[in-house]
Amino acid sequence: VFFQRTIIDILHIIPDFILELEENQLYLSLNSRNVPELRVSASYQEMLQEYSSNKKNNSKEQKEAVLFVKQKLDSAKWFIDAIKQRNVTLLKTMNAIVEEQYAFFLEGDDTKLRPMKLKDIADKVGFDVSTISRVSNSKYVQTEFGVFPLKYFFSETMQTASGEEVSNKEI
Repeated sequence: VFFQRTIIDILHIIPDFILELEENQLYLSLNSRNVPELRVSASYQEMLQEYSSNKKNNSKEQKEAVLFVKQKLDSAKWFIDAIKQRNVTLLKTMNAIVEEQYAFFLEGDDTKLRPMKLKDIADKVGFDVSTISRVSNSKYVQTEFGVFPLKYFFSETMQTASGEEVSNKEI
């Protein structure tokens, strides 16, 4: 008898946000568990200061080295600032989603989801709709009720027979 082995690929989702519920209060944080702290090496900054303070005695090669190190330090600082700005954008956007869908995040009940569009969040935080789309695309939040893609919280408005506006997910 010949047995065929099948390999099951398991998709592991690492959430970008963690939303914790403590005493009826929600606490949001970025999941930075797998992200190292970025910083510029102090030895490079010291090297730059040392060469810069002794400009008169530096050879041409040393001056070129100083320029090279300065460019790399500036690039590294720019990159670190860009990552910090990204994190601010992520948190502002997710905080706005939590505010809009607060009742859902307290209970995990789909009927508590409010109709919400990308434009609603964009208007609330002052970003372009395309920014909100990028932030919510392929991002996940871990809640007391499971892990959800951010896109899950966006839905169209539907009207009930009584004229009440509800999320199409509630229907």
